[in-house]
Amino acid sequence: MPPLLRLHWSTFGEPTQGLEHQWAGTWDVTVDRSPLVALPPEETDLWVVTAEAEEPPPALLKVLAEVGALPLLLLRQAGKPISLTTLEAWSALGSVRWGTFSPDPPKPGLRPLAARVAPLTAGQALNLGLVGVSGAMLEVLVKARAAAATRATVLLQGDSGTGKELIARAIHRLSAEATGPFVPVHCGAIPENLLESELFGYTKGAFTDARKDTPGKFREAHGGTIFLDEVGTMPLPAQVRLLRVLQEREVQPLGGGAPVKVELRVIAATNMDLWKRVQEEQFREDLFYRLEVIPIALPPLSARREEVPFLAQHFLNRKAREHGLYPKALHPSVDSFLMALPWPGNVRQLENAIERAIVLSSSRPILTREDFRFLTERLEQNQFTESDFAPVSVPTPSPMPIAAAPLDLPPEGLDLNQVVSEMEKNLMLQSLQITRGNKKRAAELLGLKRTTFLEKMKRLDLEDSGEEAEA
Repeated sequence: MPPLLRLHWSTFGEPTQGLEHQWAGTWDVTVDRSPLVALPPEETDLWVVTAEAEEPPPALLKVLAEVGALPLLLLRQAGKPISLTTLEAWSALGSVRWGTFSPDPPKPGLRPLAARVAPLTAGQALNLGLVGVSGAMLEVLVKARAAAATRATVLLQGDSGTGKELIARAIHRLSAEATGPFVPVHCGAIPENLLESELFGYTKGAFTDARKDTPGKFREAHGGTIFLDEVGTMPLPAQVRLLRVLQEREVQPLGGGAPVKVELRVIAATNMDLWKRVQEEQFREDLFYRLEVIPIALPPLSARREEVPFLAQHFLNRKAREHGLYPKALHPSVDSFLMALPWPGNVRQLENAIERAIVLSSSRPILTREDFRFLTERLEQNQFTESDFAPVSVPTPSPMPIAAAPLDLPPEGLDLNQVVSEMEKNLMLQSLQITRGNKKRAAELLGLKRTTFLEKMKRLDLEDSGEEAEA
């Protein structure tokens, strides 16, 4: 008989209810009842931590770096409410599993999540088209990361074009179901008489065209995440069925047959005021409460204008790749121009505007304000003034004007090599500023090869402040 796997339980002084004895047949259990943090034994296969406190001990965060990819299970009393603040604090430990005190032992097949699911870094957020620069979006990303640590239902609310599906995909990517399917369903795009069959499936002969058994979107999402976009448009009969799925975690196909159990996460999204729909009796109140377990409100782009330049650059790179066009750069003066616009269509409107500017700019490598003047055509004549579009003030190391007056030779003479080097350095800094640090494009602006540009940077002692973006 193979030896049992080792389970080590750090109780931090909390009672164990004798569960270590009930688990003994499945695990080789050791218990640390000390209120202090200590490393588990080296041969440990699963580390169980009692998580009754509102936040983990600071020493626990430091210890985690020493245990590597050891699976971690957090236990709390069943039925004890847990706040979003507590979820966020314990989620700082990484991608961990949550559980409640139960006679049923933890599964031996539990595997660490941190090894395959990375936290939502700024770089990952940008790859998803998300930017966490503003306080409003930082709050959204924090809530998304906290929600991903559980299977709680999430309700995303925000205007059209604010990136609700992107947030839903980010939650899925960070969750325990990351390797499972992500199934998006746009409820408003499916005819009312077909929505129930699309969501819940049907059996052969359930209606005229039902020629074979069809599982439906909920069963397709088993083991993963289903994203119900524009859930506020769902008709009342479908709302009743959705409520049952959320309550019982089982799907009843149209046409009869036994109910089918499903294990999945539900993320719903809407650009409507769902509570107002409840008051108008267009949306079930009990379903509203079932969906609004973790509500996340996405701010409009006009409330996070400081993110516009970052999003614009992201879309600039992506759209150039999609259309097979030569990479382009935004002139710095474009930033304030774009930031001053109201963006009623939010991020989606910005993305489309960047795409239009790229396509219509021909072979020019730099996009200027003129490439985006079409955005102001529908605005009222006096809504903006020229001062609203003042160039962005970007600090640079005392640039020398390109069209400077002729240089007079002083009586004492000068060092020609030094003057040429200073001018050369100034032009290179300006090219890097325009291309936002992309050395390949900066070199092309000066008619140089990339290797020559890099050699000059090294010779002129120009600081290389970060990794080059090749896109």
